[in-house]
Amino acid sequence: MNPRILRAAGRAAVPWKNGGGVTREIASWPEGAGTADFDWRISLADVAADGPFSTFPGVDRTLTMVEGAGMDLTVGGRRALVDERCVPADFPGDLPTHCLLPAGPVVNFNVMWHRERVSASVAVVRGCLPVPVPPGTTVVAVALESRATLGSATLAPYDAALLAPEAVTGESAAVTGESAPGPGSVPLTLRSEGAAALVTLRRAVRR
Repeated sequence: MNPRILRAAGRAAVPWKNGGGVTREIASWPEGAGTADFDWRISLADVAADGPFSTFPGVDRTLTMVEGAGMDLTVGGRRALVDERCVPADFPGDLPTHCLLPAGPVVNFNVMWHRERVSASVAVVRGCLPVPVPPGTTVVAVALESRATLGSATLAPYDAALLAPEAVTGESAAVTGESAPGPGSVPLTLRSEGAAALVTLRRAVRR
């Protein structure tokens, strides 16, 4: 398995769909998809002021605050307090969501996916962990708090490693990045003293 390393340096800051903040995309599929036509999208978002989040019809999302002191969200009329770093919070991306910043700006690690096309899960881990990639899945590892290693690759904060993109996309994903050597089918080991995120993506099962 040859993970593709996606470096944080040089990522472009793109305004939100509603203009209320900026996002730096880490990876998405299809490659180059906009905010209206992605199957899945992983990014970092800078939230600098109170205001609404963009809405995305048919999309679920997991938001993980990685910098800042907290957000007081109202999602579909219900309060959702996010006041701990590196704790994933799940909510529908198609419900009206308003954000208050009681203690100033935050940065969020954001995973979004179209629920009819893809299923996704986000785990935040520390320490040493094998990272298997079962058939039919893509796994994205992201260093959040400190440097991490995945196999022989070193990840600086907010660098990412993309494993087995063809499993979700159905074809080889041409995502720009470096190829890191991998040990065949043996699971790579993720090592991180600080928090790291593991995002697992699967094709949705149609019924």
